[in-house]
Amino acid sequence: MSRAEKPIDEKRDAAIGLVGVGLLGNALASRLILAGFPVTGWDVNADARRGLEELGGTVASGVVDAMSCPRVFLSLPHDGIVAEVLAESADVLEAGMLVIDTTTGDPDSQAAAGAGLAERGVAYLDATIAGSSRHVREGSAVVMAGGDAGAFAACRELLDSFASRTIHVGPCGSGSRMKLVVNLVLGLNRAALAEGLALAGGFGLDLPLVLECLQAGPARSRVMEDKGRKMINSEFQPQARLAQHLKDVGLILASGEQHDVSLPLSVVHERLLAVVEAAGFGGEDNSAVFRAYGAGGGGRLLD
Repeated sequence: MSRAEKPIDEKRDAAIGLVGVGLLGNALASRLILAGFPVTGWDVNADARRGLEELGGTVASGVVDAMSCPRVFLSLPHDGIVAEVLAESADVLEAGMLVIDTTTGDPDSQAAAGAGLAERGVAYLDATIAGSSRHVREGSAVVMAGGDAGAFAACRELLDSFASRTIHVGPCGSGSRMKLVVNLVLGLNRAALAEGLALAGGFGLDLPLVLECLQAGPARSRVMEDKGRKMINSEFQPQARLAQHLKDVGLILASGEQHDVSLPLSVVHERLLAVVEAAGFGGEDNSAVFRAYGAGGGGRLLD
């Protein structure tokens, strides 16, 4: 039975589905609910489901239940899980539905997902987000969306609920490609800040004063504002997990190889992140790259 033949359920048709209610998904839910959109979400983690309930959202009975909403957000660890969710939900994905995928994944895989859904009349956007869960929660994130321009225009109200700017960057897969470029530059900014603070510590300089000087001069960056104090104070409660960024750097390097682009700084960056994750800190904030230099106790992790 097609959607047009089904009994009208106004409450259900107004709901926004959400699959993945982790750090980013919870922030998305909070902004959508604040904007007045009812959210029906699912996560395999029970704590994440309880977090959604605490925000005022509805916990779905499972993935398929959440995916049966006319408009669905995906906020998942990688594109492999996205493929699993789409396959599991194939029977409820119908013409006229819209899937907004915020997952940072392989651009070619997401382009293929979009093409497959388009054959069924389902619109798909790889709507990647520049910014952490904190930026989403504050409504200051930037969305870079790949996919049909009409679908992008149709969901602007949803995107504007958590983003300060939304940019249509091309066909499906373009959102992820743009996100990898952003993450390359952003991640190297964090690594450079960590290394600079490590050198300052070696000099015996006062690190808060070092940060003040950095922010006052030409080296200033938003990374310093967001991550400087976290590094200095070893406050690594996650806003975006280091392990997730390590995954992204792997995608960056794979994309560089695919397109014959040399990325030597990203090779070094991957090593930095890998040693921190191997030491057991992958679940911490991505500012914990500072641990590679001995911050936060436990000694320097690099050879």
